[in-house]
Amino acid sequence: MTVRLPLAMIILLLAPATLSAQDPPPDGPEAKTEERPTGLPSPITWTFNFDAGWGNFGFANSLFNNPKEGVEENLSDQWFEGYVKPALSATYTLASASQIYGKISAVGERTYGSVPEAFGQDISSFYPEDLSIGWRSGESLEIGENAIDLTVGRARYRLGHGFLLYDGAAEGGSRGGYWTNARQAFQFAAIGRFKPPHHTVEAFYLDKDELEENDTGSRLWGANYEFSPNEATTVGATFMKWFADTEFKPGRDGLNVFNVRAYTAPFSSAPDLSFEFEYAAERNGDALDSNAWTAQGTYELSDVTWKPTFTYRYAFFQGDDPATAADEAFDPLFPGFYDWGYWWQGEIAGEYFLSNSNLASHLVRAHFTPAESISGGLLFFRFRLDQPGSYGPQVTEKNVAFETDLYTDWKINRNFTVSVLAAYADPEEAVKQATGRTKNFAYGMVYVAYSY
Repeated sequence: MTVRLPLAMIILLLAPATLSAQDPPPDGPEAKTEERPTGLPSPITWTFNFDAGWGNFGFANSLFNNPKEGVEENLSDQWFEGYVKPALSATYTLASASQIYGKISAVGERTYGSVPEAFGQDISSFYPEDLSIGWRSGESLEIGENAIDLTVGRARYRLGHGFLLYDGAAEGGSRGGYWTNARQAFQFAAIGRFKPPHHTVEAFYLDKDELEENDTGSRLWGANYEFSPNEATTVGATFMKWFADTEFKPGRDGLNVFNVRAYTAPFSSAPDLSFEFEYAAERNGDALDSNAWTAQGTYELSDVTWKPTFTYRYAFFQGDDPATAADEAFDPLFPGFYDWGYWWQGEIAGEYFLSNSNLASHLVRAHFTPAESISGGLLFFRFRLDQPGSYGPQVTEKNVAFETDLYTDWKINRNFTVSVLAAYADPEEAVKQATGRTKNFAYGMVYVAYSY
């Protein structure tokens, strides 16, 4: 595996200089400048943001199945991708103390060094991202600030920690930017939220922003309830009704999804001990009848140097039993990146050849924080199949792979963050039987993010 780093290293070397260029000049007569108006209506509060990211990726012996969007593409053994995202937000406070707000943004991204035959060597795109307007009650109601919030347009919606519903847009393929995940807004979203103290009630309609070459027509409406008696505990329950093009997703059209979850640190005498649990049932007659669940325990040594945090998680996503007429293969729906290993499981397996279906995984994680600006850790994954036979009669073994990821996040300053990752995976019998591949997988990444 080879990973070239010239651009990333140049950015690192220039980062301190960039920061100093943004620092205010020293006090003195020459430092005084007139305030420059934006030209935008003054009764409105305007906020400008600019985000960008650049990554260099190197692979050895990848399967390149692209499990995220189901689009065939060859990312080659090494490629580079980047994006820019300018955004403008506005808030207008009414006489009642309620607020009208809106946001507009666009994403331009490009992938270099990959060669999907249908699109040429370098893929790029520039499309709208956020384009929404909303109203929130602000301080106009005695039951609490922003107790009512309504949003419509191109906007994000996230459920829990990304197990089922987190990312509203597709990446890769004809858009480029396979890994960066710069696009997350749904093509259309209508969200209503009622949030008195300790409770959240939501109703939503969501239409995913999909790739042109793989538009499944996936959309849904749903209702969500969450109860948070204190800062340490949140429990929730959600119902979703899904629709899709039956030619592409026959099991998703008409699908009912039931989800319950809990995130809690239940012991006041041991606040560093926390647990997570989530369960999902998918029901659509013989078209789809499946289950998934996950359970996790985490303990942080908050009084110890580097604050080591240790996690164990088990996750199960049912697979299709070839011996039955019904389809039991769990539909992953719209998961997203909540944290390293969530819910793209493994930077090799989960990003490039496994999805959250027909899969059982064990995760052991050790996370450390040497300084406020630096954190990192190790992820150990063991992947197994639920139903090996769904991959073909030649697949009889359940063991898929053992993967190790080493990651570091370094916040250089208030604008720049650098992430470095190295991963190694050992394919096991199920991969050998399904593909004939026996070589180990190796992967490296350097990613630089800018936020203003």
